[in-house]
Amino acid sequence: MCGIYITNIPFKKDDVLVKLESISYRGPNHLGISQQNDITLGHLRLSILDLDARSNQPMSYENFQIVYNGEIYNYKEIKKELISLGYKFITESDTEVLLIGYKEWGNELLKKINGMFAFSIFNSKTRQVFSARDRLGVKPFYYYWKDGSFEICSQIQPLLKGKEINDEAVSIYLDCMFVPSPYSIVKDVYKLPPGNFMTIDIDTKSLEIKEYWNLKTVSKKQISYKKAKTELKELLYDAVKIRLQSDVPIGSFLSGGIDSALVSSIAAKVSDKKINTFSIGFNVPEFDESKKAEEYSRIINSNHKTTICKVEDVINLIPKITEVYGEPFADSSALPSLLLNSVTKEHVTVALSGDGGDESFIGYTYFDSLIKHKMIIDVPFFIRKFLSKTLFLKLINQDNYRVKNALTTRTRNDFIENIFSRKGMLLKKRKQRWMQYYQGYKTWSKDFLQKAADLNIKLWLENDSNVKVDRASMAFSVEVRSPFLDYRIVEYARALPISFRYKKGKQKRILRDLLNEHIPEEIFNQPKKGFSIPISKWMREELKNEFLTTLNDEFLNRVPNLDKKKCKKLIESHMDCSEDNSANIWKLFVLAKWYDMYDKINM
Repeated sequence: MCGIYITNIPFKKDDVLVKLESISYRGPNHLGISQQNDITLGHLRLSILDLDARSNQPMSYENFQIVYNGEIYNYKEIKKELISLGYKFITESDTEVLLIGYKEWGNELLKKINGMFAFSIFNSKTRQVFSARDRLGVKPFYYYWKDGSFEICSQIQPLLKGKEINDEAVSIYLDCMFVPSPYSIVKDVYKLPPGNFMTIDIDTKSLEIKEYWNLKTVSKKQISYKKAKTELKELLYDAVKIRLQSDVPIGSFLSGGIDSALVSSIAAKVSDKKINTFSIGFNVPEFDESKKAEEYSRIINSNHKTTICKVEDVINLIPKITEVYGEPFADSSALPSLLLNSVTKEHVTVALSGDGGDESFIGYTYFDSLIKHKMIIDVPFFIRKFLSKTLFLKLINQDNYRVKNALTTRTRNDFIENIFSRKGMLLKKRKQRWMQYYQGYKTWSKDFLQKAADLNIKLWLENDSNVKVDRASMAFSVEVRSPFLDYRIVEYARALPISFRYKKGKQKRILRDLLNEHIPEEIFNQPKKGFSIPISKWMREELKNEFLTTLNDEFLNRVPNLDKKKCKKLIESHMDCSEDNSANIWKLFVLAKWYDMYDKINM
């Protein structure tokens, strides 16, 4: 993996160097800067393919220059096609294939490539900058744009200086614990949405964004379960195999879950040598899956490394959250992800993961909640509204926010959306304008579960899961590759009947049956604990003083649209053990730490 940068703002080379060094962990093997007239390109390289200096970036070919972050898994096939057209290559990298492929096909190249990527290509003849981001938003892409001036970067930190905080984005973050694309936490800086490309014309000072890929209206396959299992198996084996291409050591993350177990099992089968696997455990039993992961490892015969996460490990990593995530990001599983990657880097530079399986194969526990509460939602709204204002709500369970959600939301779609954003938790007024960018999920399928899965793919996967994995891995210069994020698998899974993926409460049915070919079902068929940490307990005990000191009146008064009285009550009731408000307290804590970083940058 790498870090990219390009701008037409006339910064001095030393200024650009400082910007790149703030995210140097993304590419410790080479830092390159190229300046020609009013355009500056910068690149941080983490060498994975063709380790020779000839593959350093910025890379040039005729009148084109590229800065690129990612991996094109089918680059060898595209290279053969380009050679047949008469092109010659001087490297063994996918970067050169991407650059020459763009010269030959322009934006049509995007339909040919299979990978995770974010790149910009400057054409000195047309004085245009062409940029693109992969279909599912695995790789990040930030850009600043104002009055024809632009900066493009893999992370937001180099773009923060002099920018004003976006109050609306702060409220969105408090609504859903991340800042979704196309927003960013500061004004005039945006994220290029996944599956889109952007063209900047430097001379006319114009910017145009177009979509080249998106989820489509579901057309269900007329196929037997047996045939579907065979076809999916072939796809998964190929997705894993092409992700094992590397000129540096490679391994696989292995938790107690189905997805990572299946990816690691396939990798162990197709690899020509014994694979390395890595997992995180906790010294709090209800959060620990390390023993199950170790059992998987023995069955698939991998070299396994377990790291136990302790309170002090979390305390030491808290500053890293702000340092490497750049924007406020409140998924607390980022902490064990950081720890896992720090250990992994001691052994390998590339790791496979099971990320993306839950979204396509109906794996999250809230899918059960959707089915469970569907009968309530289908009751006419005026009846539900009446019931929500009576003792009925207290009788069923006053603390069950999903029951409240089912009673008080008007439609099924409202119920789905409110799972991703907790209404009225911290804010005085709640505007959900940001959801307009994700409304496609309503039209791609008529099925209730598929709609929720599609919103998961478009909203949660890009803005939470992919962000967590990219920043946690790049913080330690590790490249993570996720076979379930192969767009072919996403498209194939969506076309399968829901019953192949979810049947009578059996989540990820087809993946379970495939995993059973490698690991006996009685071993993996146990409740998953999730990749989470006992943060609720820790903030009442070992980290209590840190949280109370940070969440002071000075900070609370600074946050726009915040219900300060409610926040204080949430903190108080959590600390006295009467309620578990850890998720909202963690949101505030992370935001406070981000403000500190922002202030230091803009001193």
